[in-house]
Amino acid sequence: MKILLHMCCGPCSCYPLKKLRSDGHEIKGYFFNPNIHPYKEFKQRFETALEFAEKVNMPLEVDKNYDLRSFLQRALTAEKREETLTEKPRCRMCYAWRLHQAAIYAKENGFDAFTSTLFVSPYQLHNVMKDVAEKIAKAVGIEFYYEDFRTGWDEGVEICQELELYRQPYCGCIFSEEERYSNRWKKQHKKKMKKLRESM
Repeated sequence: MKILLHMCCGPCSCYPLKKLRSDGHEIKGYFFNPNIHPYKEFKQRFETALEFAEKVNMPLEVDKNYDLRSFLQRALTAEKREETLTEKPRCRMCYAWRLHQAAIYAKENGFDAFTSTLFVSPYQLHNVMKDVAEKIAKAVGIEFYYEDFRTGWDEGVEICQELELYRQPYCGCIFSEEERYSNRWKKQHKKKMKKLRESM
């Protein structure tokens, strides 16, 4: 099967690419991540994706457009609709935007299916991503190739280290950067979640 592999980054691509190739699939990478902030981090990640692709001999399409304003507009609009404890609306929006672009590219360029390296991360909202991808596949008219790559997370980290790839410390967006480093945010979020649970 000819599969387009949406890449959130080089490191997360290590295990999915190995697994898909071992299963006999033909793979091309697709880097589209307008969520990544700041620009230096964005540039570091697409350069690492290019480095990874070269080292493993994988064709790769890279979208180098830094679209922070569009991401923030979409994310903040999604956040206003936040109603549950189980799902971050901005994350769902972000998954949908990136996977939709991947699906369209796959459809227009003769691929049999699309998938994403996002499914290797134990830190993402896995079931939300799967639901989003399945709906996008149906809307665009191309197959979504699902596999839970999380079983290979540790192996992927080892491959990343062997290839000496830059490995980022947070998901990518300005919000995840804040959540990773801001003690103030963590305290405020904890209080917010406690208040919401008590009101349920």
